Order: sequence, then C-alpha cells, then structure tokens
Amino acid sequence: MVQLARVFVVACAALLGAPAQAQKVETIKIIVGYAPGGASDRAARLVADALREKLGATVIVENKAGAGGRVAAQSFRGTPATETALMIGNPAVNVVAPLAFKNVGYDPQTDFVPVAQVSRYEFGVAVGPAVPVREVNHLLAWLRANPEQANFGVPATGSLPHYFALMLADAAKVKPQVIGYRGSAPLLTDLIGGQVPVAVDTLDTLLPQHAGGKLRILAIGGATRAPELPNVPTLKEAGLDVVADGWNVFFAPASMPAARVRQLGSAIEAIMKTKEMQQKFRDANMDPVAAGPEATAKMIAAFRAKWEPVVKAAGIQQ
Repeated sequence: MVQLARVFVVACAALLGAPAQAQKVETIKIIVGYAPGGASDRAARLVADALREKLGATVIVENKAGAGGRVAAQSFRGTPATETALMIGNPAVNVVAPLAFKNVGYDPQTDFVPVAQVSRYEFGVAVGPAVPVREVNHLLAWLRANPEQANFGVPATGSLPHYFALMLADAAKVKPQVIGYRGSAPLLTDLIGGQVPVAVDTLDTLLPQHAGGKLRILAIGGATRAPELPNVPTLKEAGLDVVADGWNVFFAPASMPAARVRQLGSAIEAIMKTKEMQQKFRDANMDPVAAGPEATAKMIAAFRAKWEPVVKAAGIQQ
C-alpha cells in the first residue's frame, strides 16, 4: 500500500512538471493573404493536404487577399485562443510592412508566433512578349529609351519584390513606376497580355510561364544561378550589385497556447522532412525547408537585421 502511494505521488509530480500537451486538433484554418495561384497559396495548400493526413484534422485554406497581405494579418491578430488557425507569411508582412506603412494594424513581433519555415525563394526579372529584349543590358537600354513604358509590375505594394524592384532600379540607374497588384496571378496575366512590360516576382512563380514560352526571365536575384535556369545569369553577373531572397513561414496568433504551437510546428517540420513533400515543393518550383519554431524564429531575426536598414533607407512611408 505504501509502495502504491509512493508510485502515485511520483506520477503526479511527473505530470505536474511536464510541459502541457496539446489535445487533438479537430479543425485548422490556414489564412493566405494573397489570391490563389501564387507561391504562398501553393505552399499553404501542399502543407494543408499533408496536415489533413498526418493529424486527421479538417484543414481549410482561406484566401484573404488585399493590401499586400496586410488585410489578412490585421484580421489574423485577433484570432481567439479557442480557434486553431495559421497564417502563411513572408517578409512583406512580417518585416517590410511595419517599417513602410503607418498604422499597419499589427505588430509581427508581438502578435504572431513563428511555427515553421517551409520554403525559401529567389526573385526573377521577366519581360512579356511585347518587349523586344533578351538580356538585362538590353532591357535597361529599352527602359531608358522608352521612359513612358518604364513600368515594373510586382505582386503587391510593399512586398519584398517591390523593394527588390526599387533596389534593382537604383542599381541600374533607371526610374520606373512600380505597380503593385493583388497577387502574382493577375500580375502575370497583365505581363503576358502586354499591359505591363516588366515583372519582378518570385522565381518559382515565373518559371512555369517561362518554360511555356509566354514570358522571358532575363536574370535572377540569387547569389548563384538557379539549377532550373543554367543559362540565365544572376543580376550580379549582369553587372548589377543586387542579391536577395525570401521565405514562406507559418505563423500562429499570439493567443495560441504554446503546446499547440509546438504540436503544429513539429507536425509541419516532420512533413517537410519527407522526400515526398520535398519533391512536391520542387515540382511546384519551390525550394523546400524543414524548420520548427525555434530555428524559424532565429532565421527571421537574422533576416530582419539585414533588411530593416534597406527598407528604412528607401524612405517609403505609406
């Protein structure tokens, strides 16, 4: 009897000292701040399908486009603790917007919690069929000769491609008008249709249309050439000192219990480590990453330290 009592006491102590365990999740809502078809949307839907199978949960993907992802972030910050919701975010929402916009409506460092990084991406500079150039130097000459047509389309105002376009213009000493769209899909529609001559977007978004001959990628923004485009130079190779990349990360609202954050972070990290999911991301022209909450938080902190000076130096306040 004494021995039984002792076991009971030890068990209770272990339970009290153990971290809280999340209960089984029934429904997960994933918020995407952009229109269907873009990189964020594709990543969200691939992970949503895998989460349904892994956790046995109902997973709903909701596109809430507007203001470069800020509309989604503004509503997401008010998610109650009783609701299991994730938002797929990128540097535009979590680093750039709070610096570039007054009263952005959320604080990414206090309103959101990193859950898992699932991809990284590079940027590409592309032209539509109406622009008669095949090299970056030819494009710059064309822009200077046709200032009334010197427009750069980007997937969203205040997005990282927007700032990358400004960095590119500054390095090239041209002054284009940067036009923000409501996502990558409408941007590419206008690029192919001739409504905008140049697009700056994520490489994964541009690749399928480039492969189909509907647009031409002239250069990429990475430090090295992309394996998929061995004949396309980097901007640095083309003589422009511009190098940058971005990422897609799942965030939880600050209201989410820590145990639930760990549960979802571990699940997504495990999903991204599988060869099957990595291949699905590559097939969708995305570079897969498997990182849980702690590693993702460190990555974002380092990214913020690099990009804050760039955004502030641009002097854009909207």
